[in-house]
Amino acid sequence: MEMTEMTGVSLKRGSIAVEDNDIAAPVEEAKRQKVSECCLTKGQDGLENNSLPSSEKMPGSPEVAGAGEDKKNSDVQTEEEEEEEEDGLSEESEEEAESFADMMKHGLTELDVGITKFVSSHQGFSGILKERYSDFIVHEIGKDGRISHLNDLSVPVDKEDPSKDVLTLLTDEEKQRLEELQLFKNKETSVAIEVIEDTKEKRTIIHQGIKSLFPGLETKTEDREGKKYIVAYHAAGKKALANPRKHSWPKSRGSYCHFVLYKENKDTMDAINLLSKYLRVKPNIFSYMGTKDKRAITVQEIAVLKITAQRLAHLNKCLMNFKLGNFSYQKKPLKLGELQGNHFTVVLRNITGTDDQVQQAMNSLKEIGFINYYGMQRFGTTAVPTYQVGRAILQNSWTEVMDLILKPRSGAEKGYLVKCREEWAKTKDPAAALRKLPVKRCVEGQLLRGLSKYGMKNIVSAFGITATYIEEEDVNNYSIHDVVMPLPGFDIIYPKHKISEAYREMLTADNLDIDNMRHKIRDYSLSGAYRKIIIRPQNVSWEVVAYDDPKIPLFNTDVDNLEGKPPPVFASEGKYRALKMDFSLPPSTYATMAIREVLKMDTSIKKQTQLNTTWLR
Repeated sequence: MEMTEMTGVSLKRGSIAVEDNDIAAPVEEAKRQKVSECCLTKGQDGLENNSLPSSEKMPGSPEVAGAGEDKKNSDVQTEEEEEEEEDGLSEESEEEAESFADMMKHGLTELDVGITKFVSSHQGFSGILKERYSDFIVHEIGKDGRISHLNDLSVPVDKEDPSKDVLTLLTDEEKQRLEELQLFKNKETSVAIEVIEDTKEKRTIIHQGIKSLFPGLETKTEDREGKKYIVAYHAAGKKALANPRKHSWPKSRGSYCHFVLYKENKDTMDAINLLSKYLRVKPNIFSYMGTKDKRAITVQEIAVLKITAQRLAHLNKCLMNFKLGNFSYQKKPLKLGELQGNHFTVVLRNITGTDDQVQQAMNSLKEIGFINYYGMQRFGTTAVPTYQVGRAILQNSWTEVMDLILKPRSGAEKGYLVKCREEWAKTKDPAAALRKLPVKRCVEGQLLRGLSKYGMKNIVSAFGITATYIEEEDVNNYSIHDVVMPLPGFDIIYPKHKISEAYREMLTADNLDIDNMRHKIRDYSLSGAYRKIIIRPQNVSWEVVAYDDPKIPLFNTDVDNLEGKPPPVFASEGKYRALKMDFSLPPSTYATMAIREVLKMDTSIKKQTQLNTTWLR
């Protein structure tokens, strides 16, 4: 099979591809991300988040929410910092969004990271990827092969749920006061509810209902001036909600509530953090099978420990661009990697290819596939690529690691990160630099918190916070889709030919020993893995549609279908043409690399931003 080199492609105005985990979204979309205030007010945060939704994924960092609880750091964040972090959830200023194109001049191109070949020989053409985040839809494929869809918002009937009678016995005002008490939204230390037409049965229903509907509250009966009152109060102060295990949970019910999460323009880590904030629980009680893109509409399964479907369904009234549904109680959580892959529905707008060119490109993708490169987001979007940080960790160069993460850099960064880095460069004071971060749930924030606690000389503590050879005579028994390349480590085998020596030379150039990939720190020891060279997508289909208005959606989402919206109707001719693609990929493969093979164009943000930045303004 002959590989072809990347060649220059003339891209028309507007031809811009944006990576799956895009750093900057247009200001208009950022504004739509503001959430309703019906469930949360300023200063409600205060729960330590042990996960790392980072400005760049740090090698060795956990990619699951709360992969391990670090009790030593639980007291580092002060209430003042919590309020600052709440403020940090607001959208970026327009000036910051408009400077994105300038910042991206310092990013990486595909050529910089060795993404240069194509597996197909068809002629490429241009098209706009992710002109709207709704042009990129991801549905998770579970381990049973079922594609996740949000198609049921009902709450499952559970005999252990509170009686519906309690909803009629409590007035709307009383329910609101109880919710505000539960979430510490007011100065009240208790809420007293008068029992009208008092009976023991009625009091029992109210007691049980309050405890079930408002976890963290306890109740008692009091006589006041000859009247019966049920008094709700916090039994253990603000920490009562931090651990749901302390609350009553029926033994007959599975400990985990599984649900389908539909989200728009927010990555999985940020979504989990937001859900935990509204539920006032720690993020580490959530589990999931994989992280999903930010600049997209994604649908995936989530599990949460001992939170009722009723409480989760209530969030549908409070959050914009989120929907939770398909609830069920299960005995086990979800595990990272327990999925078969993801199904993608992608629209490439304003394509220039002829029908014949599109047909050739899509047939090639379906029959041959694409080179299994890592997507550009894996390498970072700033002047400090993530692989430089990983290399320094493997070399035990901890001072360099600290410098690479915290030093000022060119590239696409939010304003508060720039100020944090400037403060670090000026003072080398971790506490002062940390105060510049309104959003501390990032690798920079964790490192600065650790340095503040353990000191500058204890960087390591600060961070704490199957294959077989193919012989020549057997080659006809395999295809290119069976061939894998090793990812270096202590527990893998290397090819017997010259490729093995190339691995050794590359690692030696980075001062790494291919024969000793174990690390002094166990978490950073690399066991290695294998990665297929060519990926052939499954369930590939496509159509070319015509449209006139670039703002209209070109297909329905799960929420559209739930709301009964009719699918879009296309004319036979229009001002623009779009290629609508559907395909499924296994885990750890990148849809943008499949699209790259179709278009034969560089998908890096830097390259595309240089071609056209009009859409960002």
